[in-house]
Amino acid sequence: MTEQAHFLQREKQSVLATRSDREASVEPLQLGQRVREIRQSKNLTLEEASKLTGLARSTLSKIENEQISPTFAAVTKLVTGLGIDIPQLFTQPSTRPAASGRRAVTRKGKGQLHPTTTYEHELLAEELSGKRMIPYRTTVFARSFDDYQDWVRHEGEEFLLVLSGRLALFTEFYQPVELAEGDSAYYDAEMGHALVSLSDEDAVVLWVTA
Repeated sequence: MTEQAHFLQREKQSVLATRSDREASVEPLQLGQRVREIRQSKNLTLEEASKLTGLARSTLSKIENEQISPTFAAVTKLVTGLGIDIPQLFTQPSTRPAASGRRAVTRKGKGQLHPTTTYEHELLAEELSGKRMIPYRTTVFARSFDDYQDWVRHEGEEFLLVLSGRLALFTEFYQPVELAEGDSAYYDAEMGHALVSLSDEDAVVLWVTA
């Protein structure tokens, strides 16, 4: 595995671990609990909900406490009486928190550097954990495909934007393509790929891996 692949694998593992923790926190839907949540969100007592739905207070209480499962007729009364749609009743409300307002500013040249023999990566927004994408600014040292021991490949998809210079994008299943300042490319990162600077100065790209 190349140095860049090691670097990206570490970052991806951090992202996937956070995502896995988030997914593991999702619990199976409990219909009774969902009925109670909807009733309480509307500030209704059991007695008030009973009058609106036409279901006996005791029946409604047993449904909420998972003592009985509502019949289709009861579900119809719940939906009509509480003024909701059936999907609302059977869909777990999103546990995703409201926008947290996370923000990270990385000043020019202040990102965390990860030099390799072919690239120097400057990791951006380093202070944010659990990112859904990995942004980094990369200076391309390589001047020939032979500078690489093998194709670079790793999980995910990748976007690159050339910030300065000219370069050749080598990809496993396509002919090399020349990219100049302002050009961009999006590709499957599990496909072998590599960048080579063509300009006198080292090309610089913005890379985003997801």
